[in-house]
Amino acid sequence: MGDPKFPRKSYDTPSHPWKGDRIKEEAELVKKFGLRNKRELWKAKSIVRNLRRQSRNLQARTRSGEEQANLETKNLLASCGRTGLLPMDGTTLDDVLGLTTESVLNRRLQTLVFAKGLSNTVGQARQYIVHGHVRVGDRMVSIPGYLVTRGEEDNVIFNPHSPISDELHPMRLVKKKVGGERPVEAKKPEEEKKDLMAKIPKKLAAEVIPEEEVADIAQIDIADENSKEEGQ
Repeated sequence: MGDPKFPRKSYDTPSHPWKGDRIKEEAELVKKFGLRNKRELWKAKSIVRNLRRQSRNLQARTRSGEEQANLETKNLLASCGRTGLLPMDGTTLDDVLGLTTESVLNRRLQTLVFAKGLSNTVGQARQYIVHGHVRVGDRMVSIPGYLVTRGEEDNVIFNPHSPISDELHPMRLVKKKVGGERPVEAKKPEEEKKDLMAKIPKKLAAEVIPEEEVADIAQIDIADENSKEEGQ
């Protein structure tokens, strides 16, 4: 059991620290899921590694005809189903071997808050959780890496005592833009000159813009006014 004051690590570090492909993959996952550091990623990898190890051992014991292995297999599949890693019915030990690191990261509270639309970004979801704006059922959870079970998934809501629970809160009114903005039509040279003259004071404009261009702009203004009068 060991001394409770000195708990063991809940994750295993990579065997080789300088593999470029692994470093690139980890950096992409950290950015995608808004993780604080790679330790959070290594914890998810350790969970998947332990589940796979159990699955391989149970497959070997099942082939030997051990009855206890069948019971442990049912418990393992039921546990993966409750945590949302696998469907509740129709799964086998081969499905456990097919789990990936993203399967665990998708069950984190931070990821689900963003997936449910409670935040605009994954980073904002982490901020909401740490600051106590999110509840899971009747209790407040301030741990972004909390693994949400299948039964708790529908109960991830804003804390009613939090100001962000108000739909009119400025942070909830700001929506992330989806897609591109409408293309802006290019202005004509005459319009650009008029806008420039409106922004620059008259004294400074006389020094910066040549007199010929100032006269051209004045003629454009007169023409615009005459066209408006004719239209009326």
